[in-house]
Formats: sequence, structure tokens, C-alpha cells
Amino acid sequence: MIGIVVVSHSPALAEAAVALADEMVHGSGPVVAVAAGAAGGFGTDATEVRRALEKASSPDGVLVLMDLGSAVLSAELALELGPIDVPVRLSAAPLVEGLVAAVVRAAGGADLDTVSREAEAALVPKVTSLAEHATPPAALVPAGESDASVRLTLVNPQGLHARPAAQIATAVGGLSADVAVEAGGRRADASSSLELMTLGAGQGVEITVSAVGADAAQAVAAVREMVEAGFGELEAS
Repeated sequence: MIGIVVVSHSPALAEAAVALADEMVHGSGPVVAVAAGAAGGFGTDATEVRRALEKASSPDGVLVLMDLGSAVLSAELALELGPIDVPVRLSAAPLVEGLVAAVVRAAGGADLDTVSREAEAALVPKVTSLAEHATPPAALVPAGESDASVRLTLVNPQGLHARPAAQIATAVGGLSADVAVEAGGRRADASSSLELMTLGAGQGVEITVSAVGADAAQAVAAVREMVEAGFGELEAS
């Protein structure tokens, strides 16, 4: 599993962003190391970034997310302080949305390239949702074409909010299948928690889960189990 480094001018901001991302995977995600603040105040420090890189180091690589301009300079300088034996990618992704997307996708076993793309595309679902003539995000499964599919009704109180979306994305992200979820005429890539949240599917909404690929049946079954269990959010009877 890849490691992730968060470089921020504000320790409080970095810690809150990491806490939010960790809620999506309940502590089962990648190592996320923080380099935030400088000399006890706001700012960034290349030596702190270097230590964070060493803490998050993984043979699968490290993705670095940064907030403001000088954070980029500190991250670049940290790479010049000496050789690093694992791949390191500096990402232009937005810090909060990108971190959530990266943690969820990394928890599903995605490689550095895939996690980096997901993080850098993290604002696309929001832009799409707010666009005056928004079109749904492209799904990987063409409409009407699937190796396995099921219709389900969301029974948990808040539907596909952040945590359930992350559970689905994590479950299907490591499988050999392209999975889509459809609700209200819109379709989303099931391996992207951010796309799933743009469906706006609340309690009682019917969704269609479809998949193609070697693990299509397994992917659909996994999503079905989570949906029918209410994503662990149903009160005990």
C-alpha cells in the first residue's frame, strides 16, 4: 500500500484533514504522515517534510499533498536533501478532497499512479454538481452492459454520504472489475467515493449496481451486502 504525506502551513488544518480522511476507512488505510507548521507557528519546513517522507515510505511509493505555494517549495527541497529509495509523487490535488480520495483509493490497494489520478481529479465531481448544465460523471460500465448487476434500496439513514461511499470504493477498488452505481438517472464510478457522493442518493432511494470483469459478481455481491446491512449504521433492534 502506498504512503501519503500531508504538507501544510497549519498543524490544525493538517490534523483535521487527516482525521476526516481516516474516518472514511476507519483506520485501515495507508500510513499518512504530516509535516505542518514551522518553528512552532505557521509555515513549512523541508526537514520536517523529509521526516514525514521517511515515516510514510513504502515500496509502493509515496504521494505528497500540499496546501499553499511554499509547501510545494518545501516538498521539492525535501527531495533534494538526499536520495529516496521509493517513488515519490508531488500532487497538485486539492488538500482536503484530494486527501480523502487518495486515502480511500489507497486503502483499496490502488497503485501510486491510480491514487495520484484520483486525488488530482477530486474536484471534478464538485464542479460537475455545481455546473449549471451538469452532466453525470462518466462511468466505467456502459449503460445496459454488465456481467453482473443488482437493484438495491438504501436503508441507512443518510444514504450514500461520505462513509458509505468510502466503504464501497474501498471494497471494489482492489477487485478486477469496473463497477458503476446508478441513481436517479445519474451514474458514478463505484471506485471513486467522491463520484458516489454526487449521486445524492438518500435513504429509500433505489440504486443499480453493475459491473464488468473477472470479479464482477464478487463486486456486486460486496456492495449488496453493505447496502442491505445499512453500512453498519442501523440501530440494533
